[in-house]
Amino acid sequence: MVTRRKGSPEGLRYIVLASLVILVAQPFRAALIAQVAVPTERVTFDEAIQRAVTNNPSAAIAAAGILRAEALLLEARSATRLQVNGNLTTTTLNRGVEFDGQTVTPQSQLAATLDVRYPLYAPARWAQRAQADAARNVAQASADDVRRQTALATADAYLMIIARRRVVEGVIRARESARAHFDLARQLQERGTGSRLNELRAQQELSLDEGLVEAAQFLVYRAQEALGVLLAAEGPVDAAAEPLFAIPPETLAAAAGQPGAGGDIAQSEQPDPSQPLLARTDLKLFAAEQRLAERVLRDSSKDRLPFLEAVFQPSSTFPGQLFFPQHTWRFLLQATVPLYDSGQRQGLKLERQAAFDVSRANLTRALTAARSEVRAAREAIASADRFLATARAGADQAQQVVNIVNISFRAGAATNIEVIDAERRARDADTAVAIAEDAVRRARLELLTALGRFP
Repeated sequence: MVTRRKGSPEGLRYIVLASLVILVAQPFRAALIAQVAVPTERVTFDEAIQRAVTNNPSAAIAAAGILRAEALLLEARSATRLQVNGNLTTTTLNRGVEFDGQTVTPQSQLAATLDVRYPLYAPARWAQRAQADAARNVAQASADDVRRQTALATADAYLMIIARRRVVEGVIRARESARAHFDLARQLQERGTGSRLNELRAQQELSLDEGLVEAAQFLVYRAQEALGVLLAAEGPVDAAAEPLFAIPPETLAAAAGQPGAGGDIAQSEQPDPSQPLLARTDLKLFAAEQRLAERVLRDSSKDRLPFLEAVFQPSSTFPGQLFFPQHTWRFLLQATVPLYDSGQRQGLKLERQAAFDVSRANLTRALTAARSEVRAAREAIASADRFLATARAGADQAQQVVNIVNISFRAGAATNIEVIDAERRARDADTAVAIAEDAVRRARLELLTALGRFP
């Protein structure tokens, strides 16, 4: 071990080097402390929903699904319309054939043929065209449901920011109360009327609250990052204001009655005001899938019908031959009649029957779940309102207890432990209020979603 004497050159150099390190490191330390995550922007609830359904990559994927369905519909339509194709053929033989100065078979010949086809009777192709049109409706319904799911995820992230911000406000109030109590305990200790134990207890509570504030602020940042991802932003996005989910009385009445919303959804294309569940995009998607499966199953009988096609084929050859005209044409009527396929069409029909049964079961299950969601949302609103009223009353009572205990502690009529216990209960009561407010907002949003009123 090397020892340095006080005032020696080695000791002086060590002190100077340590001082330089501290001075150089101080700006970096300040910079690290100053690097607090700040949201890049603030948006309202309606702006967040609109941007999410427009900019989120899920919307682009859904749009691609619609484009694919349009392409398949064009392909199916083309099979039922006029088809024109040209064919150009060149033939070169090792030698030509001539007779009496006339060319019988030319050595090199060019032949051009035009093939014009039009289906006169094509039930299977017509059915495929109608099925492609129904598949396009399914793709559109799927895109609408993707936008709904994106809007729900965005709403969840937005409400999460507000709820966690309320928690931050509560623990900050608890921290300020703990700091005031710690300052008082330290002053009493310095005057000799307090104790070191009371000061340490107060300081411990202050340290705990500071840690809770840091953890709560980080949770807010995580929610802001989640909202930024949903909005396809370049950084975290903050919630500007609390949304108001106003529920009209007629909506509550419809939720209580739940008229209709039965099997008619599979046959209805337009939402009926008397059937509130028909506005839900997920139910529309299940209904569209059932209609498509039913159409495909119903068209199975058309696979056994004949196919009649008209064909016109003009042709021209150069140079011409002695025994064949140079310009010719022919007209054909071609009929294809399916006779025996060893059970292939029967297997396809059974497969389509199974797909229809699954789609019908999915719609029935979705309808049952939707009705349950409406009933649960109505009860959740009533329960959340009662919980919020109780939580606010408890928070107000807990704050009154804190004020009374602090006055009593200053007068020597209460102990340090009672003050800390009151502060913790007040902090927990503020957190309960934040949870209750979030429950009310989410219950209202849940009812609007269950009835198809959001987004």
